[in-house]
Amino acid sequence: MDLRPSFLRGRTPAGKASRDVLQKLWRSVGLPDESLDHVVLTGADPVLPSSFAVGTAAQASMAAAALAAAEIWHLRGGARQQVGVDMLHAAQECRSHYTINGVTPNPWDPITGLYRCGDGGWVRIHANFAHHRDGALALLGCPTGEDTNRAAVERALSRWKALDFEQVAADAGLPVAAMRSFDEWDRHPQSQPVAAQPLLTLERIGEADPRPLPKYGHGARPLKDIRVLDLTRIIAGPVCGRALAAYGADVMLVNSPNLPNIDNIIDTSRGKLSVLADLDTADGRIALGNLLRSAHVFVQGYRPGGLAALGFGPQDAARIRPGIVYVSLSAYGDKGPWAGRRGFDSLVQTATGFNHAEAQAAGQDAPKPMPMQILDHASGYLMAFGAQAALARQATEGGSWHVRVSLAQTAHWLRNLGRIDGGLACPMPGFDGLLETEPSGFGELVALRHAAQFSDTPARWTRPSSPPGTHPPVWPFN
Repeated sequence: MDLRPSFLRGRTPAGKASRDVLQKLWRSVGLPDESLDHVVLTGADPVLPSSFAVGTAAQASMAAAALAAAEIWHLRGGARQQVGVDMLHAAQECRSHYTINGVTPNPWDPITGLYRCGDGGWVRIHANFAHHRDGALALLGCPTGEDTNRAAVERALSRWKALDFEQVAADAGLPVAAMRSFDEWDRHPQSQPVAAQPLLTLERIGEADPRPLPKYGHGARPLKDIRVLDLTRIIAGPVCGRALAAYGADVMLVNSPNLPNIDNIIDTSRGKLSVLADLDTADGRIALGNLLRSAHVFVQGYRPGGLAALGFGPQDAARIRPGIVYVSLSAYGDKGPWAGRRGFDSLVQTATGFNHAEAQAAGQDAPKPMPMQILDHASGYLMAFGAQAALARQATEGGSWHVRVSLAQTAHWLRNLGRIDGGLACPMPGFDGLLETEPSGFGELVALRHAAQFSDTPARWTRPSSPPGTHPPVWPFN
């Protein structure tokens, strides 16, 4: 007899490896083992075409975030409930598939991608923002603007060594990565500080009285009335905020009116309030400070030290709002020679050896990316997991807390999950049965349902995705 909850019956139970990964995550932040008796994982790698355990990474990180929400619910007086995550559904959610008014946006600029250099090495240029695109083109001596094609970039890079162009671009503050093998990355001076750090760090950074979470009755979601400031862009940080919103938090996305966004904001803004604040102005800083004074969680994806220069670093936030849970995302961690370097999922995949290893597994010379931005998505769920673990610690022990996650540390974790024999032969699945349609401030949105399922407090987004500046910079009255 299948004794699992009805929403997971008929699905293949996950292998021991997936449960072991979740258990290690759970215990790393000191959460009670009893919760692990209430999680059901189904499916097994491979679920997408990759030689890496991308399905396990998606499932375990999402299950950790969802189970932490259920633990918060238990701390608030709710009964322990079953949480289920299917591996294929989780991996599909990490592919960022959606349509708006029937159109599937293409997030990639034509210049973005991998190029062979004159020394036989490869570099990846990230050009999805116009200023990054034009900066890379200017370094190469190519005309800036949208008329430049890939052939011109290829000709220019034929006169460069891969590592030289990576360094010159980094010196100019531009996001470029040279492809390395795993062995080459392991010898790199940034590899050691990444490997020496835990996957995510919870650090007590200040004293504050415990702030017990209010009790709620039947029908409330676990994070009801938890206020989250979301100062992130692109994918990883926004995925964190979207998950917390699905679990009931009031998440306020704070955008600068002077910075561009990518189309993914349409999908990752589900469930969020969306405001504008220019932190380069006194008015913008005052508005953020006022919001912070009654927030529970502050999530930010600025480069290390970036917000501290504006008066909103971890210690600043703990002084303004004692008891805050401050969550920081970086590309390569906060220690080592690359701590301040710009980076995105695709660049970290290239720099840390994944594109090379995936190409070797495929028997090809050209670099091969993984089938989704798994470093971004797994990092986003790990951020949500860490934030809720710190909320639980704050509610019981007090203190202000700093949670740190980096794409490079997530990459190190993924690599240690092992390889999947024959994984690249897995066909790319479709999205049948996983999509839902909802109105948004951008038009009709068709996107994936959240893969984490709760037996008592179903995850859902109650606020439609909205363009930046839709809402005033004030918390809703609850």
